Amino acid sequence: MRSIVIVGSGIAGLSAALTAAQKGARVILVDRAPDGEHGGNTRYTEAYLRMKSLDEVADDFVDHFMANAGGYTDPGIEQEMVRDHDGWSALARSQSAVDPELLGSFVENAGLTLRWLEQAGLTFDFLPTAFITTTTTRLLPVGGGLAMVETLTEACKAAGVEFRFETTARALITHDGRVTGIRTTKGDLEADAVILACGGFEGNPEMLARYIGAAAINLRPVARGGHYNKGEGIRMALDIGAAPNGDFGSYHAEPIDPRSGCAEPAIFTFPYGILVNKDGDRFTDEAPGTVDAHYESVTRRIFQQRDGIAWLITDAGLDDVPNWRKGSRTDQPALVADTLPGLAGMIGLPAGRFAETVERFNAACRAGDFRPLETDGLSTEDLWPPKSNWARPLTVAPFRAWPIISANVFTFGGLKIDRHARVLDLDGNPIPGLYTAGETVGIYYRTYTGSTSVLRGAVFGRLAALHCAGAVA
Repeated sequence: MRSIVIVGSGIAGLSAALTAAQKGARVILVDRAPDGEHGGNTRYTEAYLRMKSLDEVADDFVDHFMANAGGYTDPGIEQEMVRDHDGWSALARSQSAVDPELLGSFVENAGLTLRWLEQAGLTFDFLPTAFITTTTTRLLPVGGGLAMVETLTEACKAAGVEFRFETTARALITHDGRVTGIRTTKGDLEADAVILACGGFEGNPEMLARYIGAAAINLRPVARGGHYNKGEGIRMALDIGAAPNGDFGSYHAEPIDPRSGCAEPAIFTFPYGILVNKDGDRFTDEAPGTVDAHYESVTRRIFQQRDGIAWLITDAGLDDVPNWRKGSRTDQPALVADTLPGLAGMIGLPAGRFAETVERFNAACRAGDFRPLETDGLSTEDLWPPKSNWARPLTVAPFRAWPIISANVFTFGGLKIDRHARVLDLDGNPIPGLYTAGETVGIYYRTYTGSTSVLRGAVFGRLAALHCAGAVA
C-alpha cells in the first residue's frame, strides 16, 4: 500500500485525498487550521467554475489563458512549446509560462473531475452570480465552496483518510534526490509521495512585501481562509530546487469594502458611478466593459492609489440598475448625503478638488440610451481618464459613497508542474515523490482567468493523486 501525505484541506487537498484513498493508498492530510475552520479559501468562496456545461469548459477558457500566459517569452522557446512535449529542451520545460501541455491537461480533465465530484455527492447548476454584466459562462456547486469542503471531508473520513489538524508542514524530507516525507510541527511523516496543496502566500506579510512590494501592507486576504496560507509549501519546494512559475509579483485582485469583516465583501457596482482617490481625483476608466471581465484591472488601479483606497460615488441614478444590490456584497451601509459637498465632508475628501472632478465628469457626459445590463457605449467625451460605458452625470440626491480596497484573493506565484501535477525542478524534470495542486501551483500571469482557481485545485489535486497512487503511468 502506497503512503501519501497531503498538506492542505481546500478543494485541491481534499480532491487529492479522496482520490488517493479510493485508489487504495494510505493517506494522511495535515492542515494548520483547526477542524471546522479548515478548507482554506475554498471554505469561503462561492466557487465559480468557468464551464459552459458540466462536461465542457467555457468557449473563452483557452484563449484567455494563452493571452496571459507569461511575459515576453523568447520566440525560439515559444516555437519549441508548440511541438511535441517529448522534444522540449530543459529551458522550455522549466520556462516560467503557461505551457500548452499543461493547459491541455487542465481542459481535458475539467469535465471528468466535475463528474467525479458529482459522484462524491456534490451538485452543480448555473446559479445567479454577483456580476451584473458578464461575458462568459459560469457553473457553481450548489452550496458553494463550503459544500465542497464539508462533502469531501466526510467522504475522505469514510474512505479512511487520517486528518491531522492544527499541524503545520515546515520542510520536505529528501533522500538521494527523492522526497520521502515531510517535517511538521508535530513530528516527521514518512511517505512514498507528498502532495503540497497548502495555498499561496497571501497570509504572509514578509513574502508579500518581498514579491509584491511595500504597498502590500494595504492588501488583505479576501476571506478568513487566506490568512492560513503563509507560503511554506512554495518555499520548501523552492528550497530543494523546484522551478518557480506564475507571476510572483502579482495576485488575484478583487474590490472589497474594508469596513466589512464578512467573507468576500465585494463591491461590483463601481461601473455605475465614479471612483475617486483620497485626493478627490478620478484615476481610471470605471467601466471599460462588463464587470466580470474588468473588475480585476480596475481594482489594481485602486491598489496603486495613495494608501491603496478609493471611493465609489453614485447618485440616485444607481437605482435605475435592476437588482444592483446583488453586486454590493458588503454588510456595511453606504455613506449617504443630500449634497456632494456634504458627502465629501463625510468621507474626508478635499471639497474643492472633489467638486472640480465631478463638474468635469458631468460636463463630459453625453445624451444617450442608458442600458445597465449590457455595455451601452454611453461614454464621456474629451475627458481623461474616460468612462467607456454607463456614463451619466451625478446630479440627483441621494449621493452615496462606499470605500473600496483591493483584496488579495490568492497570489499568482507558485511551483511549476507537468500534466500529472508533478513538481518540476529547474531543469524541467520531475522531482521524484513531489506533487502540488491548487494555489501552490503557479499558473496565472498579468490577469486572472476568472472562475478557474477552484477548478484548478480540483483537477490537479485529482491528477496528482491518480499519478502518485499508481493509477496513471
